[in-house]
Amino acid sequence: RINAIDYFLHPLNPFRTKAKTSNEVLSMQGMNIGTLMAWGTSTRPGPLSLEDGEDEYRVALSRLTGEQYELLPLTDMEGMTPQQLAALFTIRHVHRTSQNQTKVLGIYYILEGVIYKSPSVRGLMKAHITRTLEGLSEACDALSVCARYDPSTGYIWKFESSADDNEDDEAFYDVQEKKKRKRRRILDNRRPGERTTEEEEGIRASEAIDRILSRLSNSEVVVKGKRIV
Repeated sequence: RINAIDYFLHPLNPFRTKAKTSNEVLSMQGMNIGTLMAWGTSTRPGPLSLEDGEDEYRVALSRLTGEQYELLPLTDMEGMTPQQLAALFTIRHVHRTSQNQTKVLGIYYILEGVIYKSPSVRGLMKAHITRTLEGLSEACDALSVCARYDPSTGYIWKFESSADDNEDDEAFYDVQEKKKRKRRRILDNRRPGERTTEEEEGIRASEAIDRILSRLSNSEVVVKGKRIV
Protein backbone atom coordinates (compact mmCIF):
# COMPACT_ATOMS: atom_id res chain seq x y z
CA ARG A 1 0.00 0.00 0.00
CA ILE A 2 2.93 2.33 0.54
CA ASN A 3 3.85 2.36 -3.16
CA ALA A 4 0.34 1.88 -4.66
CA ILE A 5 -0.04 5.53 -5.72
CA ASP A 6 3.48 5.69 -7.17
CA TYR A 7 2.84 2.43 -9.01
CA PHE A 8 -0.39 3.83 -10.50
CA LEU A 9 1.33 7.07 -11.60
CA HIS A 10 3.94 5.18 -13.62
CA PRO A 11 4.26 6.67 -17.14
CA LEU A 12 3.46 3.32 -18.72
CA ASN A 13 0.05 3.13 -17.03
CA PRO A 14 -2.53 3.81 -19.79
CA PHE A 15 -5.20 4.83 -17.25
CA ARG A 16 -3.36 7.74 -15.66
CA THR A 17 -4.35 11.23 -16.69
CA LYS A 18 -2.06 13.36 -18.83
CA ALA A 19 -2.69 16.41 -16.65
CA LYS A 20 -0.42 17.20 -13.74
CA THR A 21 -1.89 15.81 -10.54
CA SER A 22 -1.64 16.92 -6.93
CA ASN A 23 0.10 13.61 -6.19
CA GLU A 24 2.98 14.64 -8.45
CA VAL A 25 3.16 18.01 -6.69
CA LEU A 26 3.53 16.27 -3.32
CA SER A 27 6.06 13.86 -4.81
CA MET A 28 8.19 16.81 -5.97
CA GLN A 29 8.12 18.01 -2.38
CA GLY A 30 9.40 14.62 -1.23
CA MET A 31 6.07 13.67 0.35
CA ASN A 32 4.44 10.30 -0.03
CA ILE A 33 3.01 7.67 2.28
CA GLY A 34 6.42 6.11 2.91
CA THR A 35 8.16 9.35 3.92
CA LEU A 36 5.20 10.37 6.09
CA MET A 37 5.42 7.06 7.92
CA ALA A 38 9.16 7.50 8.47
CA TRP A 39 9.33 11.20 9.37
CA GLY A 40 5.77 12.21 10.17
CA THR A 41 4.65 15.85 10.07
CA SER A 42 5.15 18.93 12.19
CA THR A 43 2.06 18.11 14.20
CA ARG A 44 2.54 14.31 14.25
CA PRO A 45 6.20 13.33 14.40
CA GLY A 46 7.21 9.93 13.10
CA PRO A 47 7.45 7.11 12.91
CA LEU A 48 3.78 6.63 12.04
CA SER A 49 1.74 3.55 11.36
CA LEU A 50 0.52 2.73 7.87
CA GLU A 51 -2.99 3.91 8.70
CA ASP A 52 -1.72 7.22 10.17
CA GLY A 53 0.56 7.74 7.17
CA GLU A 54 -2.37 7.30 4.77
CA ASP A 55 -4.46 9.74 6.82
CA GLU A 56 -1.74 12.40 6.68
CA TYR A 57 -1.36 11.86 2.93
CA ARG A 58 -5.10 12.39 2.44
CA VAL A 59 -4.94 15.56 4.53
CA ALA A 60 -2.06 16.86 2.38
CA LEU A 61 -4.07 16.16 -0.78
CA SER A 62 -7.12 17.97 0.62
CA ARG A 63 -5.08 21.19 0.85
CA LEU A 64 -4.49 21.15 -2.93
CA THR A 65 -6.90 21.53 -5.84
CA GLY A 66 -7.01 19.87 -9.24
CA GLU A 67 -6.92 16.22 -10.29
CA GLN A 68 -5.88 13.78 -7.61
CA TYR A 69 -5.60 10.05 -7.00
CA GLU A 70 -6.76 8.87 -3.59
CA LEU A 71 -5.91 5.51 -2.06
CA LEU A 72 -9.16 4.41 -0.43
CA PRO A 73 -8.95 2.93 3.07
CA LEU A 74 -8.92 -0.82 3.40
CA THR A 75 -12.29 -2.22 4.46
CA ASP A 76 -13.11 -5.68 5.70
CA MET A 77 -14.69 -7.83 3.01
CA GLU A 78 -16.51 -10.98 3.95
CA GLY A 79 -15.07 -14.16 2.53
CA MET A 80 -11.63 -12.67 1.74
CA THR A 81 -8.44 -13.69 3.50
CA PRO A 82 -5.86 -11.14 4.73
CA GLN A 83 -3.57 -12.20 1.88
CA GLN A 84 -6.27 -11.42 -0.67
CA LEU A 85 -7.03 -8.07 0.93
CA ALA A 86 -3.33 -7.18 0.91
CA ALA A 87 -3.20 -7.80 -2.87
CA LEU A 88 -6.15 -5.51 -3.65
CA PHE A 89 -5.92 -1.70 -3.73
CA THR A 90 -8.69 0.74 -4.68
CA ILE A 91 -7.74 4.12 -6.16
CA ARG A 92 -10.20 6.93 -6.80
CA HIS A 93 -9.58 9.61 -9.42
CA VAL A 94 -11.17 12.90 -8.36
CA HIS A 95 -11.14 16.56 -9.32
CA ARG A 96 -10.96 18.67 -6.17
CA THR A 97 -12.23 22.25 -6.22
CA SER A 98 -12.04 22.86 -2.46
CA GLN A 99 -11.18 20.99 0.71
CA ASN A 100 -14.66 19.49 0.95
CA GLN A 101 -15.80 19.42 -2.68
CA THR A 102 -14.66 16.72 -5.09
CA LYS A 103 -16.00 15.18 -8.28
CA VAL A 104 -15.29 11.52 -8.91
CA LEU A 105 -13.79 10.92 -12.36
CA GLY A 106 -13.11 7.21 -12.11
CA ILE A 107 -12.42 4.19 -9.90
CA TYR A 108 -9.47 1.86 -10.46
CA TYR A 109 -8.31 -1.38 -8.88
CA ILE A 110 -4.83 -2.83 -8.52
CA LEU A 111 -5.12 -6.58 -8.12
CA GLU A 112 -1.87 -8.54 -7.81
CA GLY A 113 0.02 -5.86 -9.73
CA VAL A 114 -2.52 -5.51 -12.57
CA ILE A 115 -4.51 -2.26 -12.93
CA TYR A 116 -8.21 -2.49 -13.82
CA LYS A 117 -10.70 0.29 -14.52
CA SER A 118 -14.09 0.01 -12.85
CA PRO A 119 -16.98 0.41 -15.32
CA SER A 120 -19.54 3.16 -14.84
CA VAL A 121 -23.21 2.53 -14.10
CA ARG A 122 -24.11 3.71 -17.62
CA GLY A 123 -21.58 1.31 -19.12
CA LEU A 124 -22.95 -1.61 -17.08
CA MET A 125 -26.55 -0.85 -18.06
CA LYS A 126 -25.57 -0.51 -21.72
CA ALA A 127 -23.74 -3.85 -21.66
CA HIS A 128 -26.66 -5.64 -19.95
CA ILE A 129 -29.21 -4.20 -22.38
CA THR A 130 -27.02 -5.13 -25.36
CA ARG A 131 -26.69 -8.73 -24.17
CA THR A 132 -30.45 -8.90 -23.53
CA LEU A 133 -31.27 -7.59 -27.00
CA GLU A 134 -28.85 -10.04 -28.60
CA GLY A 135 -30.51 -12.93 -26.75
CA LEU A 136 -33.99 -11.79 -27.79
CA SER A 137 -32.85 -11.40 -31.40
CA GLU A 138 -31.40 -14.91 -31.44
CA ALA A 139 -34.59 -16.29 -29.88
CA CYS A 140 -36.74 -14.57 -32.52
CA ASP A 141 -34.51 -15.89 -35.31
CA ALA A 142 -34.77 -19.42 -33.90
CA LEU A 143 -38.57 -19.22 -33.59
CA SER A 144 -39.11 -17.64 -36.99
CA VAL A 145 -38.35 -20.93 -38.76
CA CYS A 146 -41.02 -22.68 -36.66
CA ALA A 147 -43.87 -20.32 -37.57
CA ARG A 148 -46.34 -21.59 -40.16
CA TYR A 149 -49.34 -19.74 -41.56
CA ASP A 150 -52.51 -21.02 -43.11
CA PRO A 151 -55.23 -18.57 -44.26
CA SER A 152 -57.93 -20.83 -42.86
CA THR A 153 -56.38 -21.38 -39.44
CA GLY A 154 -53.94 -18.53 -38.91
CA TYR A 155 -50.48 -18.92 -37.40
CA ILE A 156 -49.36 -22.14 -35.78
CA TRP A 157 -46.05 -23.38 -34.42
CA LYS A 158 -44.34 -26.34 -36.07
CA PHE A 159 -41.36 -27.50 -34.08
CA GLU A 160 -39.09 -30.22 -35.37
CA SER A 161 -39.89 -33.43 -33.52
CA SER A 162 -37.15 -35.75 -32.34
CA ALA A 163 -37.21 -39.53 -32.43
CA ASP A 164 -38.28 -39.67 -28.77
CA ASP A 165 -41.30 -37.42 -29.19
CA ASN A 166 -44.74 -38.96 -28.95
CA GLU A 167 -47.16 -38.95 -31.84
CA ASP A 168 -49.70 -37.29 -29.57
CA ASP A 169 -48.17 -33.92 -30.36
CA GLU A 170 -49.07 -34.15 -34.04
CA ALA A 171 -52.58 -35.28 -33.18
CA PHE A 172 -52.95 -32.33 -30.81
CA TYR A 173 -51.94 -29.86 -33.53
CA ASP A 174 -54.38 -31.47 -35.98
CA VAL A 175 -57.24 -31.13 -33.52
CA GLN A 176 -56.40 -27.49 -32.89
CA GLU A 177 -56.29 -26.74 -36.62
CA LYS A 178 -59.68 -28.40 -37.15
CA LYS A 179 -61.23 -26.38 -34.33
CA LYS A 180 -59.87 -23.11 -35.75
CA ARG A 181 -61.08 -24.00 -39.24
CA LYS A 182 -64.55 -24.86 -37.94
CA ARG A 183 -64.87 -21.60 -36.02
CA ARG A 184 -63.75 -19.62 -39.08
CA ARG A 185 -66.25 -21.46 -41.33
CA ILE A 186 -69.18 -20.80 -38.97
CA LEU A 187 -68.37 -17.08 -38.87
CA ASP A 188 -67.83 -16.69 -42.62
CA ASN A 189 -70.92 -18.70 -43.71
CA ARG A 190 -73.41 -16.50 -41.91
CA ARG A 191 -75.66 -14.42 -44.10
CA PRO A 192 -74.91 -10.70 -44.52
CA GLY A 193 -78.00 -9.73 -42.56
CA GLU A 194 -76.90 -11.86 -39.59
CA ARG A 195 -73.63 -9.97 -39.11
CA THR A 196 -73.15 -6.58 -37.49
CA THR A 197 -71.27 -3.73 -39.15
CA GLU A 198 -68.28 -4.28 -36.91
CA GLU A 199 -68.20 -8.00 -37.81
CA GLU A 200 -68.38 -7.21 -41.53
CA GLU A 201 -65.46 -4.79 -41.24
CA GLY A 202 -63.57 -7.30 -39.15
CA ILE A 203 -64.05 -10.03 -41.76
CA ARG A 204 -62.87 -7.76 -44.59
CA ALA A 205 -59.84 -6.68 -42.58
CA SER A 206 -59.09 -10.28 -41.65
CA GLU A 207 -59.27 -11.36 -45.29
CA ALA A 208 -56.89 -8.56 -46.31
CA ILE A 209 -54.46 -9.51 -43.55
CA ASP A 210 -54.72 -13.17 -44.57
CA ARG A 211 -53.69 -12.31 -48.13
CA ILE A 212 -50.71 -10.30 -46.91
CA LEU A 213 -49.59 -12.94 -44.42
CA SER A 214 -50.05 -15.69 -46.98
CA ARG A 215 -47.50 -13.99 -49.22
CA LEU A 216 -45.16 -13.43 -46.29
CA SER A 217 -45.41 -17.07 -45.22
CA ASN A 218 -43.79 -18.12 -48.48
CA SER A 219 -40.85 -15.72 -48.10
CA GLU A 220 -37.37 -16.89 -47.14
CA VAL A 221 -37.50 -14.92 -43.89
CA VAL A 222 -40.23 -17.14 -42.43
CA VAL A 223 -39.54 -20.43 -44.20
CA LYS A 224 -35.74 -20.50 -43.97
CA GLY A 225 -35.18 -17.98 -41.18
CA LYS A 226 -32.99 -15.72 -43.30
CA ARG A 227 -32.50 -12.10 -42.33
CA ILE A 228 -33.48 -9.22 -44.59
CA VAL A 229 -30.33 -7.34 -45.65
